[in-house]
Amino acid sequence: MRWVLRVTGFIILFYLLPAGCMFAQHKVSDGNKSWWELRRDSSEQAPPAADSDEAIVQVYAARAARWRGSFGVHTWVATKRRSENRYTRMEVIGYSVFWGHNAVRIRNGSPDSYWFGNRPYLLRDIRGAEKVEAIIDRLHQAADSYPYNNTYHVWPGPNSNTFTAYLARAVPELRLELPSTAIGKDFVQWHQVISKTPSGTGAQLSLKGYGGVLLGLEEGLEINVLGLTAGIDLFPPAVKLPAVGRIGFSDYRRFNEDDLPQH
Repeated sequence: MRWVLRVTGFIILFYLLPAGCMFAQHKVSDGNKSWWELRRDSSEQAPPAADSDEAIVQVYAARAARWRGSFGVHTWVATKRRSENRYTRMEVIGYSVFWGHNAVRIRNGSPDSYWFGNRPYLLRDIRGAEKVEAIIDRLHQAADSYPYNNTYHVWPGPNSNTFTAYLARAVPELRLELPSTAIGKDFVQWHQVISKTPSGTGAQLSLKGYGGVLLGLEEGLEINVLGLTAGIDLFPPAVKLPAVGRIGFSDYRRFNEDDLPQH
């Protein structure tokens, strides 16, 4: 009986309480603007494409739109080849599937725009020449082979974070640690119960995103309960809480081509 009480207390303290607090905060601070009035302009974090002769890969996350933002984030990948004077943005859009189109959207656009009023933050920034060009090619190849292009579920996935995690696993040089608030990043099919972490630096056990355990050099230790993730990271040190996210040192990294981890 004691262990039941301890597990219940653990879930309440580390899962339900943080999620409840974030939802309450969102309800209090939520504005009355319609979705089309919310900011979608550039946050001015990416270098102007026309002014850069480097190949660039950037990964962003921003709080999801409306009430979903109290629990999780939306993630996407932006790329620019050396010969290009504009960015290409790759992401999964839920309403695209609703209207009968593909989930994956690959199009020219702002790499760092606000997501329905929410400022994005950089997860990875990689710049260089030949190696980065090759990474861009592989990212686009992976996007073309995304297995859930006709399916979208906010919870537990597949969704936009499932897509970004899929790209990260296909290109482990990114060493991409997705936020604990990226609900859907742990979604995998039943035959992939044990797989690599999105960063490629560890292993995870995932019950189709409904629950699981993850251990990796980049991610640290994460425990997923019904899509909500809590954990601890040592390099750099931080605590991860459901809905709240990372508390501690940021894992943002910028790589130049010579610093890229080897595949």
